[in-house]
Amino acid sequence: MGKRPGVSGFQKKIEEIYLERDRARGLEGTTLWFVEEVGELVRALRRGERKNLEEEFADALAWLATLASLAGVDLEKAGWDKYGNGCPRCGASPCRCP
Repeated sequence: MGKRPGVSGFQKKIEEIYLERDRARGLEGTTLWFVEEVGELVRALRRGERKNLEEEFADALAWLATLASLAGVDLEKAGWDKYGNGCPRCGASPCRCP
């Protein structure tokens, strides 16, 4: 299958598949879908449903990518900008905050 693109590549793929539909739904409606997926992920974690975890993590990530796209945020850049040098508070990696 070859090397997969990073978070930005994943976000672009989700845009390719869903952006038109997501724009029509809007930020508020899309946020509700995201929250529902996070709830399904939490339920799978709590129940120890190992088989279901990958699917639920993938769904939550896809909806997060959709929200970021609708808000004009590049997830990969935002993540590296905030966490690329370690903990945003103490600057250490691993974090040494009390």
